[in-house]
Amino acid sequence: MTERDLFDLAPYIDHTQLDPLATTADIERCCAEAEQWKFAAVCIMPVWVKTAVQLLHRTPVKVCTVIGFPSGAHTSTTKLYEAQEAVESGATELDVVINLGWLKEGNTEAVYRDIAQICGETGVTVKAILETTVLTEEEKKLAVDICLDAGVAFLKTSTGWRGGATVADVRLLKRLSRDRVGIKASGGIRTREQALALIDAGATRLGTSRSLDLMQV
Repeated sequence: MTERDLFDLAPYIDHTQLDPLATTADIERCCAEAEQWKFAAVCIMPVWVKTAVQLLHRTPVKVCTVIGFPSGAHTSTTKLYEAQEAVESGATELDVVINLGWLKEGNTEAVYRDIAQICGETGVTVKAILETTVLTEEEKKLAVDICLDAGVAFLKTSTGWRGGATVADVRLLKRLSRDRVGIKASGGIRTREQALALIDAGATRLGTSRSLDLMQV
């Protein structure tokens, strides 16, 4: 068995259950798996935050939820309310989709306000979802600059709805952010080899619904 075989991926993993068809039983299973494997967090839809908090309150597993998911095109007022409600329900991490239409038309001030108000008003860990697969390199750079100025704790590659994380994008986000924030690679992570490659590239968190597959050596 090699050193890479022994590498513990669990502290990197946000164990993800974002299926709109998920039931209480699915959330209970997700939380039980996260506790068993000692994953960093569960990432679930906002409607399940209270359930996850109740299930995990005696464990170190964090409860993360998504805001403005998956489009990012909700109004800023709606996204802020959703974020505040999630935190009041016990979420300690928020994965927030930035407004991609505003970014593409160059409305940088609106993009900044949209994410900065959530960072400022909630006081929890905010991961900005950039949806890198639909951005040009210049747009990625602009998004990184805006999100760093807004006070995010992580840059996240993707929702998984428009493609997933790539080693190249993780490297780019790491370089552009100059190690000022964490990097969450998310979307399409299905194998241990892929997960390790993303970590080698600079990812400090991995969002995946295939967490148990990644733990198999």
